[in-house]
Amino acid sequence: MSTATPSGHQPGTSAAEHLSPAFPARAPWGTAGKLRAWQAEALEQYLEELPRDFLAAATPGAGKTTFALRIAAELRARRIVDRITVVAPTDHLKRQWADAAARAGIRLDPGFRNAHGRSARHYHGVAVTYAQVAMRPALHRELTLSGRTLVILDEVHHGGDTLSWGDAIREAFEPAEKRLSLTGTPFRSDTAPIPFVHYEPDAHGVRLSKTDFNYGYGRALADGVVRPVLFMVYAGHMRWRTKAGDEMEARLGEDNTKDITSSAWRTALEPTGEWIPAVLQAADRRLTEVRHGIPDAGGLVLATDQTVARAYADILEGISGEKVTVVLSDDKEASERIEEFSAGTSRWMVAVRMVSEGVDVPRLAVGVYATSSATPLFFAQAIGRFVRARRRGETASVFLPNVPVLMALAGELERERDHALDRRTGDGDDDPGLDDGLLESANREEKASDEAGEFTWQAVASDATFDRVVFDGTDFGTFAEPGSDEELDFIGLPGLLEPEQVAELLRHRQARQARRASDRRRQTVDDEPSAEPVALYRTLKEQRALLNSLVGLWARHTGEPHSQVHAELRRVCGGPPVAQATVTQLQSRIELLRKRLASR
Repeated sequence: MSTATPSGHQPGTSAAEHLSPAFPARAPWGTAGKLRAWQAEALEQYLEELPRDFLAAATPGAGKTTFALRIAAELRARRIVDRITVVAPTDHLKRQWADAAARAGIRLDPGFRNAHGRSARHYHGVAVTYAQVAMRPALHRELTLSGRTLVILDEVHHGGDTLSWGDAIREAFEPAEKRLSLTGTPFRSDTAPIPFVHYEPDAHGVRLSKTDFNYGYGRALADGVVRPVLFMVYAGHMRWRTKAGDEMEARLGEDNTKDITSSAWRTALEPTGEWIPAVLQAADRRLTEVRHGIPDAGGLVLATDQTVARAYADILEGISGEKVTVVLSDDKEASERIEEFSAGTSRWMVAVRMVSEGVDVPRLAVGVYATSSATPLFFAQAIGRFVRARRRGETASVFLPNVPVLMALAGELERERDHALDRRTGDGDDDPGLDDGLLESANREEKASDEAGEFTWQAVASDATFDRVVFDGTDFGTFAEPGSDEELDFIGLPGLLEPEQVAELLRHRQARQARRASDRRRQTVDDEPSAEPVALYRTLKEQRALLNSLVGLWARHTGEPHSQVHAELRRVCGGPPVAQATVTQLQSRIELLRKRLASR
């Protein structure tokens, strides 16, 4: 079978050799003319073994597309394959693949439809979606058999989304000459097997996916391929009314039950409250600071559904004074809006799930995680939108609600996971706190009760407080009011910093925050005779909130339970439990913790 291109030329790799290491992003410093080290290493391993199946896991923004297309060009040049099929999660990603392939001298048809029956001869292959394959697997099997086919399965974990999808992908691509599977998140939240992925049992007998080449976030950060991520964490006081008519309240970040945490989180995300507007205001201030060094830097808000996405956009337009791009999954113009935002210089985009995976908008530098999705898979995909580095010193800032499961995921950003086909005994017991199912189930129950009950679930009030910054698994800073100098110490960090400079500057800002708080307390004492009298219960409430914030910070540093920290403070400072302590007793404990934190 001839391998000549439609124009009559033999396929080669010269075009692929000039492909940017991380198309469509602008190549990072010093790498424009060559593959990145990991890409060259993985390519060498692949060409030495030439396996039928190969699974490459690389952190988002590392350049998986470039790696895959270089392999495609090499296999065509060696006459091992003569057609290519790329399977992607979304229509938008099909077009991204076709654009990237064109730069590598490979012509892919992203407009191919099942109704076409066969691909046009002037293309080297097609780009299709997983859903498209699942609808007519027999057709795609015929296409696979029509030539020696390389199948590139982008974000291959989607092959396990449903049993029918997995079966369809196996049927369609089982006869392929070569299969290259790619993922930026080499794990799933369920136990559905992923086609063409090899599993091996671990010491406990749990079958784990085996990756042929892995390039994690930690190594990519050390190589300067991705940005360091600063998580700006916000707590606050939430009040809501349950479907039974009871009014509840809780603080984000405190040790609450799962259902209380879920409701407090949901209350925080309500656009009618004060929490989300305050966080969006802080995020916009952060974006302004970042744009001093990166003039085209953009921000992305990930929302739970379309209604709140539009509401968030309205709030942001009032804050920034600019039109906000809104991307909804069922909008036919969604892909065009993403591309227009990516190529422009406007400040903000709000989306539901469409921009959570694979979509490349390299100028995104600030994010707001305003969604109730809590699985490790979704979180990793979402954070992956902000880590692509274009120039030396860029940082990413993601604003998070202080929810235990999100804090656990933020603290484990560099942790690498394999996909497990089995569950260990007790796996459900060490769930970090919440998952999508719990929140969705609660919402369904509340909607069902609306029809028969007298009351509906309702967010009553919310407020936001800056809690801390999480960087490289370490916490910096403590309680601060939105708009205060203490908050600005952290959201006002320069947008261009080396990773080692980030931690050093955060330590300096934490010390400055502590000095300012101390100065403010002394000023308050000096002005006390002329100050407006404040109800005792309000003062006690503020002191307890500050103490609890500091106890949480110390507990995260030391690994001690909150109760143990409180007990130690009582032993050293004296006095009753927090609920019965006086203002003076609370302040002595606060001062002791501040000194301990400052000395670390």
